[in-house]
Amino acid sequence: MSHDINQKLIDLLNDAAEPLSENEDKYSSLLDKIGESRFVLIGEESHGTHEFYKARAEITQQLIKKKGFMAVAIEGDWPDAYRIHRYLQGVGDKNEWQQALSEFKRFPTWMWRNETLVTFLQWLRTYNDNLTPSTKKIGFYGLDLYSLNTSMEAVIDYLSKVDPEAAERAKKRYGCFDHLGSDPQTYGYLINSGLKKSCINEAIEQVIDLQHHAFEYVHNDSAAEDEFFYATQNARLVKDAEKYYRSMFEGKVSSWNVRDIHMLETLNTLADHLEKKFSKPAKIVVWAHNSHVGDARATEMGAGGEVNIGQLVRENHGDTDTFLLGFSTYKGSVTAAYDWGAPAEHKLVNPGLVGSYEDLFHHLKYKNFILDLKRNEQLEHYFKIPRLQRAIGVVYRPESERLSHYFFTHLNYQFDCVIHFDETTAVYPLDRNIEWQLENPS
Repeated sequence: MSHDINQKLIDLLNDAAEPLSENEDKYSSLLDKIGESRFVLIGEESHGTHEFYKARAEITQQLIKKKGFMAVAIEGDWPDAYRIHRYLQGVGDKNEWQQALSEFKRFPTWMWRNETLVTFLQWLRTYNDNLTPSTKKIGFYGLDLYSLNTSMEAVIDYLSKVDPEAAERAKKRYGCFDHLGSDPQTYGYLINSGLKKSCINEAIEQVIDLQHHAFEYVHNDSAAEDEFFYATQNARLVKDAEKYYRSMFEGKVSSWNVRDIHMLETLNTLADHLEKKFSKPAKIVVWAHNSHVGDARATEMGAGGEVNIGQLVRENHGDTDTFLLGFSTYKGSVTAAYDWGAPAEHKLVNPGLVGSYEDLFHHLKYKNFILDLKRNEQLEHYFKIPRLQRAIGVVYRPESERLSHYFFTHLNYQFDCVIHFDETTAVYPLDRNIEWQLENPS
């Protein structure tokens, strides 16, 4: 009976799957599915797979050209991504993309310092350069909150230019964080050990101080308004990062939720900024891992209390304005580390576990395909029973794969659509080291 059910499911999936060609319009049906959604969240099953980065870039190009999308928001730090944003707005020579990526120094550098992203950034700089002077250029922003030190420095640097007295006030407030040194986790440890008082009040005061002087700093100057927006978001980030590093010692769910709620709030703040700038509703592409993009309510993590940006965007903006796209692969290679902070390695990816979505998709007639999860009642029936799904972040441990990299999920509630590449290859880091062996992954 089990075999019959599986074969029926495979037959159904074979009928529903749309093969991916190499034609220029291979994502045209996907754009039809996206329709008028204003927030398109595009995932990845690992942080180190070339095909995911490439497809994400190609889909985003189409959304910009054909759907009027205004910005890309990534699972990266706000100040680091803002250097890319300035490059895309025309600051510096077009060939100086190395400078644009120079701030991505924190582990894992290959997430954004890779050859596939460079190709996309060069395309987007050219696209922006060719727009008419009166047309607003496409932006690039970071949603994450790891950059506590850098964001404090950015706030002070901004105020030093527009209001030296306010800069001195900011230095005094942020002086509360002096004990953290180069590692913000030290701050959280000291707070939870009772060795230091929280700096949350100082962080909140700084946000309020900036907002209080908004009119004075901007004066209806669009360039000044962008710089003020950048600085104010850094101040908000300091406030949320303070909470995040405290929550790290309160449990995994708590810190995860602080992070993804910050991502949502940053996205919403960015949407408000873009609507004012473009004088029409904002349309934003988000790039993040499947675990952030797929609706957490459909997963065993959600059952454990976790929320994520995919769930929160659906709740905030509704199904019509939200489109969640996931990726999967059966086997191949990936750029990943064995442990957090360890060197990047070029590693083999094990074939998908029996009973997983990856294994199921491997048995279909198409190797690479798009699967619409929202327009097939029969598919919904079969997917009521959860299956295992793989998640490789920046760490990959093949020897403990079931425990380290798989979780149960209802795929049809998790995503609106999934793209499967049966065999994938590792993304090329710009900074390849001796551990990253291109010809002989291990």
